[in-house]
Amino acid sequence: MDRRTLRETAFKMLFEYEFKKDENIDTFYTEALDILEIEDNEYLHTAFYGVIEKKEELDSDIGATAKGWKLSRISKVSLNVMRLCVYEMTAMEDVPFAVSLNEAVELTKKYDDDKAPKFVNGVLNTVAKNKGLKEDK
Repeated sequence: MDRRTLRETAFKMLFEYEFKKDENIDTFYTEALDILEIEDNEYLHTAFYGVIEKKEELDSDIGATAKGWKLSRISKVSLNVMRLCVYEMTAMEDVPFAVSLNEAVELTKKYDDDKAPKFVNGVLNTVAKNKGLKEDK
């Protein structure tokens, strides 16, 4: 499975977990792999668990940047795409900045409404700028 597909799978799992927060995370993860009929993968495992573990920090970064928007008003699709992207940009050294940002916008185009990609792109670029992240990471 290529990285793009793994990223999309991680996003889908994060999105679904948003609605099953009371479920044990390990049980959820294992069952999701079974349902999707995929084997565990280092990227998928790291991204999924990393976003869940750092959710408050990621939400703080996103919320501070999304001026005039409460996190509760941002679609669950866009929010989970942004969480994944910010996690990749800040915690996964092997993921180039530009790739992470581009993939986030593409996921948003695929799964959210027409206005969401521009919003997501703006928020993510500002988060990256605020954190001093560079494109050549």
